[in-house]
Amino acid sequence: MTPEGLIVRASRREPKETMDRLTAAVTARGAAVVARIDHAAAAAAVGLALPPTEVLVFGNPRAGTPLMQAAQTIGVDLPLRALVWRDASGATFVGYNDPHWLARRHGAETGHEATVKAMADFLAAVADEAAA
Repeated sequence: MTPEGLIVRASRREPKETMDRLTAAVTARGAAVVARIDHAAAAAAVGLALPPTEVLVFGNPRAGTPLMQAAQTIGVDLPLRALVWRDASGATFVGYNDPHWLARRHGAETGHEATVKAMADFLAAVADEAAA
């Protein structure tokens, strides 16, 4: 079951290659990478097992700031992030929060439709490129 507001794409690649491609796609389109978090490595450091699971945190203040000006609480969900993981069956996925869902969640829809659509288009493009 996919959680509410999450968009998931299957990847034909291994998790590391998917994340590397996602990082390249994000930066090639002008967004800044804030962090790359390897949850599996963190788990291993404390003696726990976790299949490959990484989060990429990235954004562009020109897109995010107007939304935060409308509803500061959206800052808890910005900058944007995407998750790459391998499930129990060995399949790799890319997932990210739907910007339309985020805008509704924080009441930042009105007057920001173009920004939210641009974010959604951006995320779909980089996820597709990473997973292709």
